[in-house]
Amino acid sequence: MQPQILLLKEGTENTQGKQQVISNINACSAIVDAIRTTLGPRGMDKLIVDNRGKATISNDGATIMKLLDVVHPAAKTLVEIAKSQDAEVGDGTTSVVILAGEFLKQCKPFVEEGVHPRVIIKAFRKATKLAL
Repeated sequence: MQPQILLLKEGTENTQGKQQVISNINACSAIVDAIRTTLGPRGMDKLIVDNRGKATISNDGATIMKLLDVVHPAAKTLVEIAKSQDAEVGDGTTSVVILAGEFLKQCKPFVEEGVHPRVIIKAFRKATKLAL
């Protein structure tokens, strides 16, 4: 077996393990916090200015998620979840992002304690069976 060779751009770093998982959860939480306040009849509007200076005001989760320039790989997953929800159903993008964020928030203490991700996934699957 040959050793693995990684080529990284200058300024990037390669991290693994518990700290990386916690970092991923924190990045997703930042996206969720930005979207959470748009939910409901009293949801607040967000002003988003793109790199060309075009301003957009919206309280639609799908629109906001499309306009956000997310670079973190784990946080991009939330953007993809919102896009998939919008494409399949056409509604509920904010709710699905907040739900995913809450799942991650509930997992974080277990990750910090060192519980293996497979155990956490097994618990979620068991909870899903009990709920249905």
